[in-house]
Amino acid sequence: MHIDLDRRPAARAWPFFFAGLLAAGLVSTAAQAAESGSCIADIDQVIARQPTPEMMKGVLPADLTTKLDAASQAALAKASSPGAIVGVRTPQGTWIAAYGKADPKAGTPMKAGIHTRIGSVTKTFTGTVIMRLVQDHLLSLDDPIDKYVPGVPNGKTINLRQLANMTSGVASYTRSTKFTDTYFAKPETVFTPDQLLKVGIGESPLFPPGAQFDYSNTNTVLLGMVIEKVTRRPVEAAFEAMVFKPLKLNNTSWPGKSTAIPAPYAMGFTLQGDTAKPDAPSNATHWNPAWGWTAGELISNIDDLLIYGRALGTGQGLLKPEIQKERLESIPNPAGYGIAFGCIDGWVGHTGELPGYNTALYYHAASDTTVAVQTNSDIASGDCPESPTLTDDPRDTACSSPATRIFAAVTEALGHKFTPIPSK
Repeated sequence: MHIDLDRRPAARAWPFFFAGLLAAGLVSTAAQAAESGSCIADIDQVIARQPTPEMMKGVLPADLTTKLDAASQAALAKASSPGAIVGVRTPQGTWIAAYGKADPKAGTPMKAGIHTRIGSVTKTFTGTVIMRLVQDHLLSLDDPIDKYVPGVPNGKTINLRQLANMTSGVASYTRSTKFTDTYFAKPETVFTPDQLLKVGIGESPLFPPGAQFDYSNTNTVLLGMVIEKVTRRPVEAAFEAMVFKPLKLNNTSWPGKSTAIPAPYAMGFTLQGDTAKPDAPSNATHWNPAWGWTAGELISNIDDLLIYGRALGTGQGLLKPEIQKERLESIPNPAGYGIAFGCIDGWVGHTGELPGYNTALYYHAASDTTVAVQTNSDIASGDCPESPTLTDDPRDTACSSPATRIFAAVTEALGHKFTPIPSK
């Protein structure tokens, strides 16, 4: 997830919680890409394209993997993360590599298959379930949120589409000191969805529905509440039935109020919170994730992310072609944020940040390529005037979160360069 860095509380540590796809730079990014046309040129072809036999079982050519490995290692060297896992899947095959340490103190190496928290990538799962409910005629994107959740300012005119594409005007609870003061002081705190919603509502509305873009985690919490209202079961059951089970995502899980992570897992490090210092990051591995709920709570590994990333882009195994087409068409041209995911430079997907972890998951529609990056740090590096960095961080590169830095380097090695919005 991404926070609008220009609308943050006066406290403590940044980048804040979720490093996302577009957020504050959405409009400028669209303007920069205006000459390139649609972000996805042929949606019908993307939806119809079937995976090759080599995609799951083949191995990428040695000359390409050499370039990918060099790009990943060079980017990790400039990122403030103990380790990383990088996966690339194309019609020719798959390449996965692990770097650095999963647990620096114990000396445990990072390995493919290790679980990490995936932060705002969770939003894409929530959006997928919403679209599945549209497909099943159980709701409409034009339904007002007031139909499902009462008490939201402008609730009679904010529709589900505006919640999903971040144009509702509902404020994000993660930008409120009423939330951050408690969480940063006591990361073990368990927040309920109702508590999160109360904070966001208390600072809403920011603007009339549909008037502008503002990345708000409260929007996706509201969509989670809609899912529970419509399905009459916990949201994790809907995730299981509509996403995990159809794609056989056996290593993707919903922790709920638990701080546990399935083994094997990587220790995660952050400069967020009241105790972290630039020369001594906090270990956030077992901070309670309940505050992220349907906006950022999921756990996964590289194999599941690669499977899900392609399904997210094509809809295959998840949604009927006409519903996936509607979802892809929700992305503004030539770049922008649609139904719980976005697109830049032909790459559709999301990034996610939770204290201690950073994830990038994107699908390149033109080349049928999926890239996933997991890091066990959310600490930015480079020339970052606002985000906290490590004491010994070199400032000879643009400010970036670790997974985004590696992802951008990998896309350049693939010949399909993704240009991220610079962090601050």
